[in-house]
Amino acid sequence: MLNQNQIPLLDALKANSARPHAPFYTPGHKQGEGIPQPLADLLGKAVFRADLTELADLDNLFAPQGVIQEAQQLAAEAYGASQTWFLVNGSTCGIEAAILATCGTGDKIILPRNVHSSAIAGLILSGAIPVFLNPEYDPVLDIAYSITPNAVESALQQHPDAKAVLTVYPTYYGVCGDLSAIANITHQYNIPLLVDEAHGAHFGFHPELPTPALAAGADLTVQSIHKVLGAMTQASMLHVQGNRIDCDRISKALQLLQSTSPSYLLLASLDAARQQMALHGKMLMSRTLQLADEARTKISQIPGLSVLSPPLKGGLGGSSGFVTLDKTRLTVTVSGLGLTGFEADEILDEKLGVTAEFASLQHLTFIISLGNTPADIEQLVQGFTTLAKEYCRSNLTVKNQVWLNLDRTLDYALQLSPREAFFAISEILPLTKINKRICAEIVCPYPPGIPVLMPGEVITKPVLDYLQQIQAMGGSIGGCADSSFRTLKVVKE
Repeated sequence: MLNQNQIPLLDALKANSARPHAPFYTPGHKQGEGIPQPLADLLGKAVFRADLTELADLDNLFAPQGVIQEAQQLAAEAYGASQTWFLVNGSTCGIEAAILATCGTGDKIILPRNVHSSAIAGLILSGAIPVFLNPEYDPVLDIAYSITPNAVESALQQHPDAKAVLTVYPTYYGVCGDLSAIANITHQYNIPLLVDEAHGAHFGFHPELPTPALAAGADLTVQSIHKVLGAMTQASMLHVQGNRIDCDRISKALQLLQSTSPSYLLLASLDAARQQMALHGKMLMSRTLQLADEARTKISQIPGLSVLSPPLKGGLGGSSGFVTLDKTRLTVTVSGLGLTGFEADEILDEKLGVTAEFASLQHLTFIISLGNTPADIEQLVQGFTTLAKEYCRSNLTVKNQVWLNLDRTLDYALQLSPREAFFAISEILPLTKINKRICAEIVCPYPPGIPVLMPGEVITKPVLDYLQQIQAMGGSIGGCADSSFRTLKVVKE
């Protein structure tokens, strides 16, 4: 057992930032002496004294033998991994590395259609061929759940040559599928299960939270420590267990994807966040769950609103894509107020001082984490109370209005591999002229960053209609070159 009280990387950074010396190395601001004054006024100079490079005592991220290695070993033990890598380019580079380490050009990988855009980037970089599975979908709530074990088993029967299975656990809504069953099925084919666990870094620290991916049998998982825990934005971790993953390929892939000038502020924040959770995680998560339960109870009692709740025990179980819910993730359905999620989000943010994680057509989703306070919850509840009293339009739900009568189970056809389409000769055409053409770029409403179109897919009118209606309702379309979404890049015929 390692001493989880230790914070070796943070301690080394603190010592080096206080060491008197004449700096003749990067970064150019020289521990804050050259920082522009407006930036120093905002952040203070202390943070810049610790903005150091790979000095002798601070180790090397790509060949760690000192304090970074020690910090990663402590993290591996805290999270139940055999090996852990610190990521300074977010979970994005971790997902890309996972695909690069398991798939080459032409190799098949099984994954849900509602993956994050980072997985699509991994397909483009690796040349892998996706075998997409549609997640289980709730047409009443208009929420996609997880892929099911049955779907994974069927896909592996049809594609026994697949090199890996990748799944999202939890989803952006906090929904968790039956990961243990998926792991068992995947391992029958002796291939690795990769998990995008970006929003589940807190699972291992409280028994009332869903089972962590590694404990459920995943071979590799990527966690955004910054999203739900105490690290700085962009700071994430990649964990591996077992022998189905070539760790050397992970390290080499990360050398391609991560900056050669990693921020020690980010790295040290990972070390500190690990220590915080290892020592106080259960207490912090107990308090967080209590705040989340209070918000869920009070908001669900407001007329016109409902909240996404965990499935009843003994319900659909392992055949379902919704086995359990991360209760620190709060999704509120606002369509009962006659508002779209985008409209409600704008009102709450601009007029009531409450900012959501993301909005969708019918819902708003909030992350309740260890950084939230009882005052935050009070403001959240009061914001929804005011929204329901003063901004309710009617008792008609948004989903019953003609302009949102959409079939979210849209059909997709992959004509080229994502890599082929991305690097193909392309042209830019107006939306009126691209029906049945092959998309050459990633198109996704953001957040949460789930692509609706990706390179290699055939563009259809229902998909375009859906994207345009999201835009008309106040959502933004990202990923594509034309931010106004009047044109799209397609493969030239």
